[in-house]
Amino acid sequence: MKKLLIIDDQAGIRLLLDEIFTKSGIQTSLAANGKEGIELFQKFQPDCVLLDMKMPGMNGVDVLREIRKQQPKAVVMMMTAYSEIELTEEAGRLGIDHHFTKPFDIFEVRDTILNRLQLQDV
Repeated sequence: MKKLLIIDDQAGIRLLLDEIFTKSGIQTSLAANGKEGIELFQKFQPDCVLLDMKMPGMNGVDVLREIRKQQPKAVVMMMTAYSEIELTEEAGRLGIDHHFTKPFDIFEVRDTILNRLQLQDV
């Protein structure tokens, strides 16, 4: 079973994404902030990380940097708002696999991640 780590400080988004991906046959783990996300990344060893850009404490770029140190080829997709262009550009330099702009289309997020996880098996 493929594993997805969802890191977002908004409980409603975490729960919605958890429900969508669990119904799609993906094992999920949820983190409410960057520090918790990094700890879960080490323990859970996900096939993909869905990471919010703007969170209190460690932002998404800080988390991405730490993930890249631990596993340079990890699949990381980010969720951003329009106002976070500078952070998105920095994340691009660090190598994100995809980014979604909030508010996002939940089905686009689901389909993009499911397609990517299937490609890993090829």
